[in-house]
Amino acid sequence: MPKPIKIIPNPYKELADLKDGVYNFNFPTCLKWLENQGKRAFGSHFKIFKEDHDLILKLLVYAIEDEKTCLGKSIKLHKGILLTGPIGCGKTSLMKLVNYFFQPLKQYPIKSSREISFEFEKEGHKVIQRYGNGFVHSMGGRLRSGIICFDDLGVEQSQKYYGNECNVMAEILLSRYDLFIQRKILTHATTNLSASELESMYGNRVRSRLREMFNLVAFDKNARDKRI
Repeated sequence: MPKPIKIIPNPYKELADLKDGVYNFNFPTCLKWLENQGKRAFGSHFKIFKEDHDLILKLLVYAIEDEKTCLGKSIKLHKGILLTGPIGCGKTSLMKLVNYFFQPLKQYPIKSSREISFEFEKEGHKVIQRYGNGFVHSMGGRLRSGIICFDDLGVEQSQKYYGNECNVMAEILLSRYDLFIQRKILTHATTNLSASELESMYGNRVRSRLREMFNLVAFDKNARDKRI
């Protein structure tokens, strides 16, 4: 079973400017906080780069549900986030750090798509249920939102269980789409693939549902490798 999500404190009010009883978003302060937290989590080499500021702003205003700014950035709060970009640009690190800014009920565990495919190889179709329609995480006995972030979507391989081949993540995404339509439960994901590559991997049926489920937030295709 997936591990329960650990609720992390939301730093937004500590970082915002309080004026006349209203918390005003302070982006430079949030950037400094993200960089400091990133150094603690990933090492002293971690750095927030200026060319990523606009992308980070989109993620932050989405997390704190700033409707006006989201509207200006063409971000829809009823959809999840699909964060795309080249290998090493920092997608996973950012999704981990931005998670702090969501309200506790909307914080999410991050699960590698590759690990899920290996789980399927061992356990079969119950893995699709686990991360699809049956996915609900708990903390302290309370039911949580069911939100999850799939990391590195598209790097996994189709797996076989007792000789039957299955595109595991495609099936899970279709189940998550049903959750999205029926219960408004969100899904987030990161990927190195383009829209056409996702379609090639998962088929047109899944791609059309991804358009409905996700806000596309993309690094520049020439974004630097932050691991160097």
